[in-house]
Amino acid sequence: MERYDLAIIGAGPAGLAAACAAYENGARKIVVIERDREAGGILNQCIHNGFGLHHFKEELTGPEYAQRFIRMVKETDINLLLDTMVLKVTQDKKLHIMNPQDGYKIVSAETVILAMGCRERTRGAIGIPGTRPAGVFTAGAAQRYVNIEGYMVGKRVVILGSGDIGLIMARRMTLEGAKVLACIELMPYSNGLSRNIVQCLDDYGIPLFLSHTITEIKGKNRVEGVCVQKVDKLGKPIPGTEINFDCDTVLLSVGLIPENELTRETGIEIDHRTRGPVVFENMETSVPGIFACGNVAHVHDLVDYVTAEGFRAGAAAARFCQNQIPAYDSKRVTTFKCGDNVSYAFPQHIRPEGINKYAELFFRVKRPVINAVIELKSGNEVLCSYKRNHMAPGEMEKIIIPKEALETADGLLTISVAGE
Repeated sequence: MERYDLAIIGAGPAGLAAACAAYENGARKIVVIERDREAGGILNQCIHNGFGLHHFKEELTGPEYAQRFIRMVKETDINLLLDTMVLKVTQDKKLHIMNPQDGYKIVSAETVILAMGCRERTRGAIGIPGTRPAGVFTAGAAQRYVNIEGYMVGKRVVILGSGDIGLIMARRMTLEGAKVLACIELMPYSNGLSRNIVQCLDDYGIPLFLSHTITEIKGKNRVEGVCVQKVDKLGKPIPGTEINFDCDTVLLSVGLIPENELTRETGIEIDHRTRGPVVFENMETSVPGIFACGNVAHVHDLVDYVTAEGFRAGAAAARFCQNQIPAYDSKRVTTFKCGDNVSYAFPQHIRPEGINKYAELFFRVKRPVINAVIELKSGNEVLCSYKRNHMAPGEMEKIIIPKEALETADGLLTISVAGE
């Protein structure tokens, strides 16, 4: 059985950053396991720019961003195992893997980092009525076809959902010569970043229909059209509001789900709000020695934040390998509760002993709000307060919590957001 200090599952931006950080912090026998034939993850098909503004202080495309970390990994003796599927992870950190060269085998590690990323929600998950013709794609699948495989998926396109991938594909399809007829969004607000609304829809004259949804897909062999209707506050279609679009392609951008089948099978505690593992401030899960970072833990907007989490997880895993993680006081753990207009908070637990001066807390709001006030309460006492001009569900927020506030808390803090 091959033995490693650290095994990382996933060679996307989170896994590559974790590998670099672990190596820099003293871990030496490291393996990164990736099921695809190339490292880089989803960044390989994101050929648009806008990556790296926070981390590298310059604007890069997805492949350029990924290549910088691939180069860093290859400059070390980190083992990059591609085209390899992880079938199972046990609590004693044995990984059951399979690839064409070695077949089925088991590797053992002192510690494991989960960095499997996320997947797209499909048509089956949202139940659009109508026939089942060709021409219905998730936005990410269409992105791969166009940007990597070199296939055009359609000429007249309707996009359901205003997630960032869908917005970016609206621009991409337009640049490739397709006609994007509309972007349809069920909610009364967009779920993408504001900059993507402007750069991908407004700049190309693509209409965005808020509080609308597709109620029928038409066509037998190939998509021939869709029926779109306005919805009420409960999300139910309103009769008499039908709009018909003649199209040959439907792209779905209806949400991302963290890829956590391995996590659940391992017996790691899952947060039903993020659909990812419950973690502490150093990205350690409920199983000691198993860490998680990136989109497998919660869905991010910016790859720079994914990278930062990878660094944190890699450094902590290296310390675990070297028996440098202290025994924390189990009674001094701060847990976060979601109050008004907060859908989730991450990390779920913070140990004041595990941080230096401050901790970072990430969260999302449930609905858009302006002139927002963020409050962190211990019981009825407000420990910290923050202001934001504008907040939206499509944009992940971050606040800095002083260590003193965590130390004075009673173990349970409530985060809430109020505003107009």
